[in-house]
Amino acid sequence: MKKLLYFVFLLGLLGTLCSCETRFTVQEDNETDSFNDVREEDTTKKEEKTMIAPEEDIFMLRFRTPDGYQRTAVEEGSFSEFLRNYPLKKAESPVLLYNGREKGNQRAHAAVLQLPIENEDLQQCADSVMRMYAEYLWNVKQYDKIMFHLSDGFEASYSKWREGYRIGFENDKPYWYKKTGYDDSYETFVKYMRIVFAYAGTASMEALETKNTTLSELKAGDVFIKGGSPGHVVMIMDVCENETGSKVFLLAQGYMPAQEFHVLKNPLHKDDPWYYEEEVTYPFRTPEYTFDEGSLRKLTYLE
Repeated sequence: MKKLLYFVFLLGLLGTLCSCETRFTVQEDNETDSFNDVREEDTTKKEEKTMIAPEEDIFMLRFRTPDGYQRTAVEEGSFSEFLRNYPLKKAESPVLLYNGREKGNQRAHAAVLQLPIENEDLQQCADSVMRMYAEYLWNVKQYDKIMFHLSDGFEASYSKWREGYRIGFENDKPYWYKKTGYDDSYETFVKYMRIVFAYAGTASMEALETKNTTLSELKAGDVFIKGGSPGHVVMIMDVCENETGSKVFLLAQGYMPAQEFHVLKNPLHKDDPWYYEEEVTYPFRTPEYTFDEGSLRKLTYLE
């Protein structure tokens, strides 16, 4: 009798195992997860060196350079230096949405930057890039360079905003009107950026605020961009090169819904987030978006 019961138990257990199915976490709208496609053999050839120093809270200290590469020389006070010294959240911090909830896909990022984000679904992909540039220009007091195009080409200038002008709309056409006095506070700057976030995006960025560039000319602040609604953009955070001039770079992004700006992993390398110039082919794949040839562009905000 015991043998019969044991045999029935084994049959039931086998049936349970055969009926199991793999379940996946649902991603946010417009997000894909390239890591589902990475095969086990696609591990980094740089694994012998730990690429991330989790105890560090400054970008350039957290991300070590690959063997044989050095960070490119940058000017003191430049945007590139600003990015390299940007503070990061604690290692292994999740990416949070604008409302404080965790993003569905937590496998795409290598670090989270402490870039401020508002409690609204506004600061998405292009907005995060604009916010980073604007924060730099505001901090170095180059206020006259803070200007972004709204979707119809309207020039939204921070200099005019701080003079007390505001943007109104009539028949969906933006216009300036005088509302208040001069105010150069950070709070007023943030209110200006909220308007930019609401009425600008990847389409206006690509069409009116970028120009051609190449991998050989790559600099921090350049972007891979697909303009549209929806489109997407990721920004180069840092660049290194070896003695032959071949480059590697790190990418960062915001996304939809609005979420914290974060450094991306490289789907080709399990433990190495750097993207290697010789590995770049098109379509160019990042963890949550794929870009076509011609998508590498240089932003003109600093000119």
